[in-house]
Amino acid sequence: MESPGALPRYKSIAALDKAITACTLCPRLVSWCNEVAITKRKSYTDHDYWGKPVTGFGDTQAEIIIVGLAPGAHGANRTGRIFTGDSSGDFLFSSLYRTGLAKIPTSESRNDGQELFKTRILCAVRCAPPDNKPSMEEKATCAPFMANEIELLMPTTKVFVALGNFAWTGLIAQLVSMGFSVPSPRPKFGHSAIFDAISAEGESVKVIGSYHPSQQNTFTKKLTPPMLDEIFKLAKSTSSKAKKSRRN
Repeated sequence: MESPGALPRYKSIAALDKAITACTLCPRLVSWCNEVAITKRKSYTDHDYWGKPVTGFGDTQAEIIIVGLAPGAHGANRTGRIFTGDSSGDFLFSSLYRTGLAKIPTSESRNDGQELFKTRILCAVRCAPPDNKPSMEEKATCAPFMANEIELLMPTTKVFVALGNFAWTGLIAQLVSMGFSVPSPRPKFGHSAIFDAISAEGESVKVIGSYHPSQQNTFTKKLTPPMLDEIFKLAKSTSSKAKKSRRN
């Protein structure tokens, strides 16, 4: 199935990643990423910022796909790896490590040896937006990258974890555009919300919602480490059950 929008459909993760990092379709985001990379945060003045769109990270044959909103200005936009170099990433990767999905409990740079097990992280928007708020047009322009990546990962994917309401609604829209059926009315976002999406061939994938590990949520205890751990434990057990079901 062709990805929506004007972008071509790439046939491998490597080709898609190359196209993502070279993308300049959103002038406001390109300008902002460049500006942040030049001005920098005072504590990172000696760092060479990435300053470009950020690809997905993790296993290219993942069973669990984690979907976020967009790179952080001084996190992924600095380090070049999604959810890396900021407090949200610290919170996320420590949970992935505790639940057996990551090699080490931190993600500080592209060269730190981090590895994800049967898991991949991607974002709906690939450039860091001002105030962490991409426009509707920017979301739509970037959407084909997300669709293409999901299509390439779908042969092994069993579970999606959507971090936050935007990732939840964006993921549902992508799945529907790919021919998946979802419950009607469309499921509402909530922490631990869960539903099945069914492909045209009758294959089922689970979609699980989680509060985003933003400072706003973690500092106020809206999202705690045990809460996020439970989400990934559920994703692992669901993936394992799905594999056994497909084998049988």
